Amino acid sequence: MNTPIRTQVIPTPQANEDIKRLAPSDKNAVGDFVRRLRADRSNRALRLTSLRDTGRNGRLFLARIDSRGMALLLETDENRFSLLAVRVGDTARDELARITVEINEVSGGVEIVDQSVVSREVVAFPLREGTAETEPREPASAYGTAHPAPRSLPVPLFARCDDTELLRLGVSAPLLPALRRITDRGQLDALLGHNLPGLTRDVLLALSDGMDPADVRVHITEAWRADDRVDPGDWAKAARRPVSRVSTEDAAVLDALGDGFEAWRLFLHPEQHRLATTSFKGSAKVTGGPGTGKTVVALHRVRHLVERLPPGHTRPVLLTTFNTNLAKDLRDRLHQLGGDELVRRVDVKSIDRLAREVVQETRPGAALAPPLSDEQALGLWHTVCAEAEEYAFDAEFLDSEFKHVILAQGCGTDRMYFRAERKGRGVLQRPQRRKVWELVQRYRAHLDREHRTTHALIADEAARAEDRRMAKVTAQARYKAEHGGLDLIHREAGSGMWLKPRYRHVVVDEAQDLSASHWRMLRAMVTPGPNDIFLVGDAHQRIYAHQVVLGRLGISTPGRASRRLTLNYRTTREILGSAHGLITGEQFDDLDDGRDTLDGYRSVLTGLAPQYWRAPDWQTEMRAIAALLRERHDRYGTPYAAMAVGVPSRDAVTQLAVTLADEQYGIRACEIGRDIPSGVDAVRIGTLHGFKGLEFQRVFLAGVSEGLIPHQRIETYRHDQTERYRQEEQRSRSLLFVAATRARDELVITWSGKASRFLPDHAIRGAGQAAELLADDGPPSGSAVA
Repeated sequence: MNTPIRTQVIPTPQANEDIKRLAPSDKNAVGDFVRRLRADRSNRALRLTSLRDTGRNGRLFLARIDSRGMALLLETDENRFSLLAVRVGDTARDELARITVEINEVSGGVEIVDQSVVSREVVAFPLREGTAETEPREPASAYGTAHPAPRSLPVPLFARCDDTELLRLGVSAPLLPALRRITDRGQLDALLGHNLPGLTRDVLLALSDGMDPADVRVHITEAWRADDRVDPGDWAKAARRPVSRVSTEDAAVLDALGDGFEAWRLFLHPEQHRLATTSFKGSAKVTGGPGTGKTVVALHRVRHLVERLPPGHTRPVLLTTFNTNLAKDLRDRLHQLGGDELVRRVDVKSIDRLAREVVQETRPGAALAPPLSDEQALGLWHTVCAEAEEYAFDAEFLDSEFKHVILAQGCGTDRMYFRAERKGRGVLQRPQRRKVWELVQRYRAHLDREHRTTHALIADEAARAEDRRMAKVTAQARYKAEHGGLDLIHREAGSGMWLKPRYRHVVVDEAQDLSASHWRMLRAMVTPGPNDIFLVGDAHQRIYAHQVVLGRLGISTPGRASRRLTLNYRTTREILGSAHGLITGEQFDDLDDGRDTLDGYRSVLTGLAPQYWRAPDWQTEMRAIAALLRERHDRYGTPYAAMAVGVPSRDAVTQLAVTLADEQYGIRACEIGRDIPSGVDAVRIGTLHGFKGLEFQRVFLAGVSEGLIPHQRIETYRHDQTERYRQEEQRSRSLLFVAATRARDELVITWSGKASRFLPDHAIRGAGQAAELLADDGPPSGSAVA
């Protein structure tokens, strides 16, 4: 009796797209097919039929999924198949047989082009008005023959690039003849709506958006380029490249065919995969705009690091971010990615919780004082200034100076503070610094008397504690080395300390919002060396004043250790373009001492153009928002829970919730950040700060009025504190940018009175009248909602 032959089956990204589009019953059939093929390729029910050879080590096969479906497979090694495509229906076999399979000479990956789709969507486009039979004709000549009137021929959309240049950019060669027939965006969108190779799609979208071919090469082609030389005849190597597969584990294949499996777990863009798996000599930094998958890269990076750990029960990898809600989300997503086996080797904590635990270790048995909230801290600064009868500095300035200069630079004495660098914070003469220092001492004395503290003070104390601890670890390691590397048990036991760093690897999400004290603590938690700290962030999304220069804190990411992601996977191009306009002209750092831009930042998604509505007053604006929300729910079926409204203040949150709950609308609302009962279909409302790290199908930004965004209080700095004025205005822009890019499908912006200076002129000129939304027949919204 013959033993069944176990077979490996690896779906490609394009096959996965095919599967995602199938009906549930057909998806199940594909899953069953993969199981049977994996169990025994000789199973006659599969009808595995050789189609043709692809080269020296590749062969294409057709296989029967069930009575309706067929699969196209590529065998490159013995009993190792790549699932290339799936088709269902009477013509499934013929469609698969016409598919062109090739190795892309840029990415080195296996790609397919469905020629039947190309023919249908490009070659056979319907005749347009003014062409062929519908063309105007000249009167008949003396010889009785009518001729078409002279006309200008349409210019192909990609005329500026010849075939050689398109190939060098990475466009799939079999598509070139069809691309030459495309003359407008509608034709291109029809083609892109089908399953094209990923690199080709990226390049064509960028070129059609007007990106210069040289910039396409830098921002797109190079991100996809293979790390080594591509051999167009080596199908075995091509099939094993990350770009050619959605998973390397057979166990994940079957899950990949299920309805609930998330795409980000299956396939990383080549540059994302490279960043997640590259070994760096030291620290590494990944920047990129919203929706570019920075968090996804961080999560896969964690899995990659854990997979290379020796067996054990410790948690040598730290994954941290700036608040508790985001830390919980990271833990949940990490569990989705690798289950209990992965999570049990990783410490997932918010940065402030981590700092608090470090401080608690230094005070065994003593309870830590509860930290003040941001509002309470500002209130205490007001009290200190009033008691000292010193009104030259406002509370916000003093709080920022304390956190970002005194604590950030470890100024333990007034002399250290007098010498402290204040780059980007304006000029502060020595007499003024002396007054600030005196107020800081009063502030700290108040905290001591009241047995209170702040998050910033806890982070500073944690950083100093970790510095001391690492110094002892280093000294102990040096002592061991000097004595032949022996484990000196008597010395170690007497030291009462660990003899190794707290972590082997540290991974940081939302790095732009960590303070200098946080970074000092993290630097001291891991020994400088290969793959020590991996951070992802975006200065364009910085919503707090934590601007630091990482290189000065011992976290160096030179050259190839600093990378940028530019492809947005969440937000439509229409929304992205509008959001990008909110920060145009501003300069942003690269989380170090360099500059960062959003050059090359783009999306492959298309959708609705953002809407803008103006109202005469706040009451009318709130009622208009209620009308729009109810319309999206009742007419278009959007769940209330898939929609969110961002406002400038907590008072506005309360006022809007009351308006929505009015019996005229009856819309339930929940505040972002609060626990929401499961199953409750309620609109999420919150301040713009609360939108960080979230996403919704439809986002409404209300109160985007001058004086609110940015707040009018920054005007007091315009003339006397110009640098502070610039920073506050930039933070307001970033806050609006972050909130706008939380939208997946639709963005609606409203204001009352004068529109915010951040909004583009065309939006203000073309804004609708919110009062019209309150007519008896409801919103006149054929307003492009889908």
